[in-house]
Amino acid sequence: SRAASPPPSSPLWALPEELLLLICSYLDAQALGRLGQVCRRLCLLAGRDLLWRRIARSCLNSGFTHLGTDLAAGIPVKERVKVSQNWRHGRCRRETVLKWKCKQVAPFSSTVFLLMPWMELDGEYLYLSQAENIQAYQLSPNGAGLQRHPQAIFSGHQEDVCRFVLVNSHIVSGGGDGNIVLHKIHGSYSVKFSAHEQEVNCVDFQGGLIVSGSRDRTAKVWSLSTGRVGQCLHTVQTEDRVWSIAISPLLSSFVTGTACCGHTSPLRIWDLESGQLLTCLGTDFHRGAGVLDVFYETPSLLLSCGYDTYIRYWDIRTSTRKCIQEWEEPHDSALYCIRSDKNHMIASGSSYYGVVRIWDKRQTRCLQSFHLSSPTSSPVYCLRFSTTHLYAALASALHVLDFTAL
Repeated sequence: SRAASPPPSSPLWALPEELLLLICSYLDAQALGRLGQVCRRLCLLAGRDLLWRRIARSCLNSGFTHLGTDLAAGIPVKERVKVSQNWRHGRCRRETVLKWKCKQVAPFSSTVFLLMPWMELDGEYLYLSQAENIQAYQLSPNGAGLQRHPQAIFSGHQEDVCRFVLVNSHIVSGGGDGNIVLHKIHGSYSVKFSAHEQEVNCVDFQGGLIVSGSRDRTAKVWSLSTGRVGQCLHTVQTEDRVWSIAISPLLSSFVTGTACCGHTSPLRIWDLESGQLLTCLGTDFHRGAGVLDVFYETPSLLLSCGYDTYIRYWDIRTSTRKCIQEWEEPHDSALYCIRSDKNHMIASGSSYYGVVRIWDKRQTRCLQSFHLSSPTSSPVYCLRFSTTHLYAALASALHVLDFTAL
């Protein structure tokens, strides 16, 4: 049982609360936990977010960026620190929450091809592309599962959705039909326009502009301004197939990741206003080292991954010739997707046996790995995570790792 609270005249409680918090700020997580077991008053004091914030910023996926911005406000910081230890040690419950069938090329044909699903998380909903449609599934209250039937279906493509983004209650998708489709989530408004001669492999949407990349070896900038919706502002000749694209948070430039079939760097940054090439990233890419995913953490920090099995971390303030850090996939598998908590953690999805890996930027080796596809092999086409759950989309199923379960 808890000990009784010290009497009001105790010197401990005679101190102002600001001074008590300052004293407690020197304690580590274990000491704070023990202090909270002394009495109710100390339990309340030791559980204050202010005390746990410093500890949380050094943890994996606790909801804080490296600049200190809280991305998970509303969830007690102490609880996030506890769950963070499960991420670090790989303690989770695995579950397959959705399954779907492969598509056939033609009726009665034995030839099949795999779907390449993409997804986005938005609060209580998970948006998942399945063939020509994007479906919105409501997450269960604990985040571990999905409702059986989608709450909404967004359609408009004649062929499979390649990729899509979810920004400001809008979905922008690129499809194998060469079209871009814009949906307003809460309403019937939608716009569709022809964008490329071949499939639109990647899209991004920020500040009223869409950027798209295609197998037709071009990247394009599109306007969504009133009266100019779907108007192409710039066409960039990339001289190679574009696999990934992302707009800088400053809305001044965008990066393309290409197939690296020639002698040009597969990572290039372009001016968003003029469409002119600003810089190339890296000088030591081997032929075929195509970049399959790119992710901006800040306007100057960028992550990339692809066929050459490396995750690369770029700081364009210091050097565009060489990345500041890199991590190699230990089983020599292509990396299809990456995501970061914008602080210490990176999650990656590889091309064989549905392998998801957790990395700590402060270490050189992989921290944890999870095999989600066995005995058949499937890439992890897309992954997303919150502070408590990780979702991975494979060729025929959606898997979830629940890090609150243990």
